[in-house]
Amino acid sequence: MLYEGVLRKMRTELGSPIQYFLVFKNDFINFNQVLNKKLKLEFIKFECLSCGRDRKIYRQGFCQNCFYESPSAGDWIMKPELSTAHLNKEDRDLEYEKKVQLQPHIVYLANSSNVKVGVTRKAQVPTRWIDQGAHEAIEIVEVPNRYLAGITEVALKNYVGDKTNWRKMLQNDIEDVNLVEWREKLKNHIPDEVMEYFITSNTETNLEFPVLQYPEKVKSLNLDKTPSFEGVLKGIKGQYLIFEDNIVFNVRGSEGYFVGININ
Repeated sequence: MLYEGVLRKMRTELGSPIQYFLVFKNDFINFNQVLNKKLKLEFIKFECLSCGRDRKIYRQGFCQNCFYESPSAGDWIMKPELSTAHLNKEDRDLEYEKKVQLQPHIVYLANSSNVKVGVTRKAQVPTRWIDQGAHEAIEIVEVPNRYLAGITEVALKNYVGDKTNWRKMLQNDIEDVNLVEWREKLKNHIPDEVMEYFITSNTETNLEFPVLQYPEKVKSLNLDKTPSFEGVLKGIKGQYLIFEDNIVFNVRGSEGYFVGININ
């Protein structure tokens, strides 16, 4: 069966295991149902997630113009500490920025390949952890805006990592740790203005991914270099499809690519 559409990050549903869906304009694929089947993936054209034009994707699913103009690609997306909506100051579109920044945010610890600190909107828990391929995670603070979450993350980065080793995550090279102990250890490093939002009594969330076979060595599929690929799907973790022969494909890293997917 042939499916066509523009790639966006896969939608997920919490379960044992997590359910993964690739949603197109007129159809969707539940990848859990096609494990061990052969998929043929073909790049057709670009489709910018903002303007919709067939322009080469620059970053985060946007063409170069939209990346520097769209409010959903502002620097505060990747660096929450740069958020200014709480000060009524505009970056690119104050109405949009207020909508996103002035809502509850979570600072969390997640363990994908190592323990790391991160920030997400409360509405994106546990989706954010799933997207990162974390097998365990815990909330540290819940704050009313993105700025407070950002300065907390910056403060804690001096004592814990803020990056995931995606290769180790995909190889399932993981170690279980006590995230409650980690949370307590980091408590004294939370900024004073955030301390009142510290979460004192919660437990770890554990996540199970639908993977039949992890890669021994990771080989990344790039649609620019390999516009047509065929392989047997062996698993899904984070935002990656894992194929036989150690090949992995980052769906989110290819947002804005219009593709055809044939499932046999």
